[in-house]
Amino acid sequence: MKRIFKLILCCFVVFTSCKNENKNTEIAQETKPKNILFIAVDDLRPELNFYGANHIQSPNLDKLASESLVFNRAYCNVPVCGASRASLLTGARPTRHRFVDAKTEKDHDYPEAVSLPMLLKQNGYKTISTGKIYHGGKDDNAAWDSRWFPKGNIRDYQLTESSEQAIATGYGPPFENMDVEDGAYFDGKIAKKGIEDLQKLKEGNQPFFLALGFMKPHLPFNAPKKYWDLYDRSKIELPESYVQPKTTPKEAFHKFGELRKYDNIPKKGDVPEDLAKEMIHGYYACVSYVDAQIGLVLDELKRLELEEDTIVILWGDHGWNLGDHKLWCKHVTFETALRTPLIIKVPGKTSGQQTDAITEYIDIYPSLAELVGLDSPETVEGQSFVPIINGETPEKDWGVSKFRDMVTLIKGDLFYTEWVKDDGIAYARMLFDHKTDPLELDNLAEKPEYQDTVNQLAVELREKWGKDFLSK
Repeated sequence: MKRIFKLILCCFVVFTSCKNENKNTEIAQETKPKNILFIAVDDLRPELNFYGANHIQSPNLDKLASESLVFNRAYCNVPVCGASRASLLTGARPTRHRFVDAKTEKDHDYPEAVSLPMLLKQNGYKTISTGKIYHGGKDDNAAWDSRWFPKGNIRDYQLTESSEQAIATGYGPPFENMDVEDGAYFDGKIAKKGIEDLQKLKEGNQPFFLALGFMKPHLPFNAPKKYWDLYDRSKIELPESYVQPKTTPKEAFHKFGELRKYDNIPKKGDVPEDLAKEMIHGYYACVSYVDAQIGLVLDELKRLELEEDTIVILWGDHGWNLGDHKLWCKHVTFETALRTPLIIKVPGKTSGQQTDAITEYIDIYPSLAELVGLDSPETVEGQSFVPIINGETPEKDWGVSKFRDMVTLIKGDLFYTEWVKDDGIAYARMLFDHKTDPLELDNLAEKPEYQDTVNQLAVELREKWGKDFLSK
C-alpha cells in the first residue's frame, strides 16, 4: 500500500512540475519582447487593392494586409521626406520651424528627443537601419547598432548614358524601363541585405528592430522591364481630379519643381498627356517591383520561423500626386499628399481588420513602444493606437498635418487648411467636405453659409497644432 502511495505521490510531483514548467514557458513567451520589422516605402500612395483600387499588382502587400490591421485613414504629419521621417521617428509634431523640408535632420531640429530606435536600443534591442530610414545617412547615428545603404548614384540608372548624366548633373530621365534582374536596382539590393540581416538576427539572443527603407516608387521611376510589362498603358487614364478649380487658393498649387529637374519634363505648364500616362505607368511598375522585394523579405521571415515573434509595420512616408489637381510629387496638403498606406501585423491580434480611425504618423512611436512594453518619453506627442488593435473604439477623431505655411486640420469628413506666417494669422483658407467632395474640388471656406464652421475649425486648429507650433 505504501509503495502505491509513493508511486501516486511521485506521479503527482512530476505532473505538477511539468504543469508549472509549461505555465512558466507560456508566461515567458507572453512577456518576451517582440521583434519589430519596420518597413518604409518612399512616396507610396494608398492606391492599392486593400484600399479599394484594383489596377496595381501588389500580391505581397495584399497578403500582408490580410494578416494585419489596415488603417484606411492614416496621414503623415509633413508631406515631405526628411521632415516626415524625423517627425515619425521622434513621435513629435512639426512646427513652423521644426521638421520643415526634405533636408530635415532629427539631430539638428530636435536633438534632445529620444528617437524610437534609440529607445529600443536603450532597452536591449539590436537596431539596424538598412536602406533609407532617415533622409540623412548619418542622422541619429547613435541610435543604430549598424546602418547600411547601397553604393552608387542615388538616381540608380542602369542605362550608362543616364547614369553618366546623373553623375554630372544630378538628374536624368524621369523613368527607366530596362530588361535587368531585380537585384540591379537599389531595392533589390536592400531586400537582399534585409534577408541577410534576418538570418544573422535569427542566431542572436536579442530582440531586434530591423528598419528596411525601400526607395521606389520615388522618382525616377526605374524598374525592371517585367514590371512595366504588367500594365497596358492604353488603359491608363489621367485622374478624375485633373483640374485646378478657381475657388481653390492659388497658394495650394505648386510648380512640381522636383519633377521638372528631370529630362524631357517641360520647365513650365502642364505635362503632355502621353508623358503623364507614361509616368503613371512607371509609378505602377515601381510599386509592383518594390512589392516583389518586400515579399522576398517576408518569405524569409517566415522561413526562419520568426513570424510569430515579430511585429511587422509598413508605411509610406507621405502621399504622392500622380496628376491629381494637375500636380505631381508631394509638398501640398491636399489629401493625395497627406494620406498614406499604413498596416501593422501583430501576431495573434491582427487578421485583416480595417479601421477608419484618423491616425497620425506621430502615433506610430507610442504604439510600437506600448506593444513591446515600453513607456514613451515625454517628447512624444502621438497617441497609441493599440486600443484599436484590441478592438476598442478610439476617442480621437482628428489629425493635423503641415507643410511650410500650410497647416491642415482633418476632423471627420472635413479638411480645413490655413496658410499662416509666424504670427499665426491666416492669409488664405480652404475647406473641403469629403462626404460630398472626396476629390477636393469645391472650396467651401469663403462661402457665407460655412463661416460658422470655418470659425469653429480655426479655433480647433490652433488648439490642436501643438503647443510649440509658433515657437522659434
